[in-house]
Amino acid sequence: MEIKAFAFDLDGTLVDSIADLARAANAARADLGLAPLTEARVASYVGDGASSLVARTLADDHGAEFTGTALQKEAMNHFDMHYKRGLTIDTTFYPQVQITLSRLHERGFPLAIVTNKPERYTLPLLRELGVSEHFEVVVAGDTLPHKKPSPEPLLHVAARLGISPTELLMVGDSKNDVLAAQAAECPVIAVSYGYGGQMDDMGADRVIHHFADLLEFID
Repeated sequence: MEIKAFAFDLDGTLVDSIADLARAANAARADLGLAPLTEARVASYVGDGASSLVARTLADDHGAEFTGTALQKEAMNHFDMHYKRGLTIDTTFYPQVQITLSRLHERGFPLAIVTNKPERYTLPLLRELGVSEHFEVVVAGDTLPHKKPSPEPLLHVAARLGISPTELLMVGDSKNDVLAAQAAECPVIAVSYGYGGQMDDMGADRVIHHFADLLEFID
């Protein structure tokens, strides 16, 4: 692979944010008189954006969809309030992420974020974590008309950076990341430690267990 730039998923790939997501989801459930869910249960609902997470945690059902019912909208408002108040209370980088991003940045590789997390959470979270300056392009779940698994976010990044999609390496932890990359004809690497489950069977070009293994592709 001739890699000229990197695109990264956020939750489950760069940062472990499940504690803060679960706290906000359970606070929203409590506001509505519902019992809390385990962090592992909330983690299983992550990956398709905030509205999907709210619908799933509200119903405690992975098949639930956000259809805009009055109850779902109320739950979304509560989640939004609680999550904005604590985006980075317990959110931490996975091991080796910060140093690896710094090395890629120092080597001159353009870096991008491609996440299904809405901009209203993504941009302040990156600022609070002190890594905004690393990323030349940030595509959140509501930046464009379509989000992952659509190829649109990755094609947008490649166009912004002036490179071919085949030169943009996508790194993520879920099937959505793999499907988006394949549809955009980007190479894709899956991390094994995120929220997306067993990645060996999801069709990524390679599965890595340590974030710093990405440096093998430029050394």
